[in-house]
Amino acid sequence: MLYPVIRKLLDKRVVLASASPRRQEILSNAGLRFEVIPSRFKEQLSKASFPTPYAYAMETAKQKALEVARRMHQKDLRAPDVLIGADTIVALEGLILEKPVDKADAYRMLSRLNGKEHSVFTGVAIVHCSSRGGGLDIDISEFYEETRVRFSQLSEELLWEYIHSGEPMDKAGGYGIQALGGMLVESIHGDFLNVVGFPLNRFCKELAQLYCLPRPEDVPRVKRDSIPAVDAFEDLGDVEGGRSSQGGAQGGHERPQARGRKDTKGADDKPTVESVPPTAVLELVDGYKVSKALFTACKMKVFDLLRDEGPLSAGDIARKTGASEEGTGRLLDVCAALGLLDKTERGYSNTHLASLYLLSDGEHSLHGLIMLNDDHGWHLYGHLESTLREGASLHPRALQTTVDNLFQGSLYQTQEKKLLFLRAMHGLTKVAARQVATAFDLSRFTSACDLGGCTGALAYELARQYPGLKVTVFDLPEVIEDAVCFQPDGPQTGQVRFVPGDFFRDALPEADLYIVSKVLHNWPDDRVHQLLSRISSRCKPGGGLLVVELLLDEERREARSALVQSLTTLVLLGGRERSLSEYRSLLRAHGFSDVRAVCTGSPVDAILATRA
Repeated sequence: MLYPVIRKLLDKRVVLASASPRRQEILSNAGLRFEVIPSRFKEQLSKASFPTPYAYAMETAKQKALEVARRMHQKDLRAPDVLIGADTIVALEGLILEKPVDKADAYRMLSRLNGKEHSVFTGVAIVHCSSRGGGLDIDISEFYEETRVRFSQLSEELLWEYIHSGEPMDKAGGYGIQALGGMLVESIHGDFLNVVGFPLNRFCKELAQLYCLPRPEDVPRVKRDSIPAVDAFEDLGDVEGGRSSQGGAQGGHERPQARGRKDTKGADDKPTVESVPPTAVLELVDGYKVSKALFTACKMKVFDLLRDEGPLSAGDIARKTGASEEGTGRLLDVCAALGLLDKTERGYSNTHLASLYLLSDGEHSLHGLIMLNDDHGWHLYGHLESTLREGASLHPRALQTTVDNLFQGSLYQTQEKKLLFLRAMHGLTKVAARQVATAFDLSRFTSACDLGGCTGALAYELARQYPGLKVTVFDLPEVIEDAVCFQPDGPQTGQVRFVPGDFFRDALPEADLYIVSKVLHNWPDDRVHQLLSRISSRCKPGGGLLVVELLLDEERREARSALVQSLTTLVLLGGRERSLSEYRSLLRAHGFSDVRAVCTGSPVDAILATRA
């Protein structure tokens, strides 16, 4: 992957702004020729001023590279053509663990990691430099890579033996996986070299895109967006858990552009099918077919069948599901290509992805959400063009209902449809509940009210994380009567109670903390203001409001999944997704201050505001 890029860099001066021997070894082994000029940037950025741990790593990497660029430009009046900056951190439950300062600090870090899974993030900045009129002109591309690492449950004796070896002292998180620290690790999910100190695979892909090196022979892979881009978070001084992607003040003629892509085409260059193959467009054209294949496999309970009896051949599955063998085989091959099934000589079996999310009765199952999209969303998206032309949701016309009675109406026409909707909402909430519950320290609150809390998935997780917190789930009577079907086992059930009611009409239960999770985006602006006004009037000064939504990038440029979701809310209800600045203005207008946000890394983000 890297060799075509190397040819592009042969006539360029490439500098690695890092003294790490591990990064030097990784890049040297890949065949890249470069100079090493360690950065003098002091890594004293406030971790509390960044929305995510990876934002902290990306900003540090960028500032390391920029420091070297400025220094070389001042010394030689010419900066190198390409600078590479990198920063690797270990994060456990949002807490950043860098290099230990002494053995006691190393023990503290390793004790936190003992027996648990943590994330290793490496932020990388690729800086292209040029000198114009005596000034420095730069173009920055940034990215990060995450690898999940799980430690074994280790004895005190083993931890101290490792610490006394001296290896932890210059390693992020207090361990080096490539050496003695490897004995601490039980499992790893992701790029091993990323844990060592540099994500070579992702770096190669970024370079290939920067230098416009398409490979038509490659089979295109589906791009999966996850969390919103870091630069979606403005005013990061009052954003918890992360930091700005723009960093400090820039001097001279520098014009850094975060996440920028360098345009290498000349003024007279014209795109051709050879230089810009149509694979990306064809992939989008086939997107709905991929969704329908997934929907069909779930509807046929293929993943349940393989869990219970797999591995199975296409013929076995066809007979057990009452389908044709040829058609079933082709569907299974598609699922295998999507990473949902493994195909061997013994037959088909579930991948970890399918086992975790696609079983109909799994703890974190998204089966209900998939079936709801097949039954409900698929039909509504057929009205997208009319929706856009008329500027309003066609949900009432498409399903012969009104916005006000959507949930009591179209989604609750039968008991089966209601349970389908509840399973969908339960699964979607469940996969993000822990990240949301731990995004902020909510220990100061003794009571909470989850408005529209549905099955109580978030309420139970809050109760698990905060044993002293009493949580009320306030939702429609039709929801409350079936919520018992989703009650988990455990002592936290005693902390959660269900109260029927309509949050637009009925008196809201008293609480220190109010929660609206995936509620506000469903409604038009006038109804959002109505609900926030009711919450504000009920919430006492010093009380809190936790908003759980998918945050849009401020400039609507990235985070494709968030933008698609925003379009979906228009089709469904005429609602919309919002950016952090929009939520901040909205909440402040209703008397809430100290608005902070955390990008959780899950399908939703968290915003906490305090009633003034």
